[in-house]
Amino acid sequence: MTRAPAHRFLAVTLAAAVGLAATLALGAWQMERAAQKLALHDALLQRASLAALSGAQLASTQDIPSVLHRPVQLQGQWLPEHTVYLDNRQMNGKVGFYVVTPLRLEGSGATVLVQRGWAQRSFTQREQLPPVQTPAGVVQLHGRIAPPPAKLYELGSAQGGAIRQNLDLAGFRTETRLPLLEVSVQQTDGASDGLLREWPEAASGVEKNYGYAIQWWALSALIAILYVWFQFVAPRRKAQHA
Repeated sequence: MTRAPAHRFLAVTLAAAVGLAATLALGAWQMERAAQKLALHDALLQRASLAALSGAQLASTQDIPSVLHRPVQLQGQWLPEHTVYLDNRQMNGKVGFYVVTPLRLEGSGATVLVQRGWAQRSFTQREQLPPVQTPAGVVQLHGRIAPPPAKLYELGSAQGGAIRQNLDLAGFRTETRLPLLEVSVQQTDGASDGLLREWPEAASGVEKNYGYAIQWWALSALIAILYVWFQFVAPRRKAQHA
């Protein structure tokens, strides 16, 4: 049987071994990431089932990550002059605004940024604000502790004014001079004040990791098949037909 020169055979073997090791390791790493995400998702679900924190408890919390996604029951006063409308936000497949208003917590000097809900925008008059009602006086609301609103891609410098693409919590604290907590709250009461509150549930996102793992392992299998074919099967067939 005629074989390729020894140095070529060894070089291809080494390259195949490195490729196999890398792709197998990357697939295993994706599966490990999936396991970590599942554990985190389970922890978030457990937090969501805990008793609601009060405004005073929220204001005194030092370890913010430990209370993310916990329910809260707050009492305080809206600061409507600082309401922000975050543009290009979706709910139920429709594009509109996330309406965000600071709430001064009753019995505390702290203020928390509340993601109050979603409102439809006017596509004919882009600068028109939706008809959102903001009750005066002391209000009560239910919600869950959440990170500040996710940022979307934005061309140019950050916007000011009522309608914005994104909201940076530290910058907004400086702008408003309010003692904002390092966290926000997503209001979860039923639809009211002209706002919908059908927030997307926190997902584990493991489907992507599983998909990437399958892709890496499929590449591993392809490397192995090509190695066997070109190093053993093809040379043998060539020798048989010589």
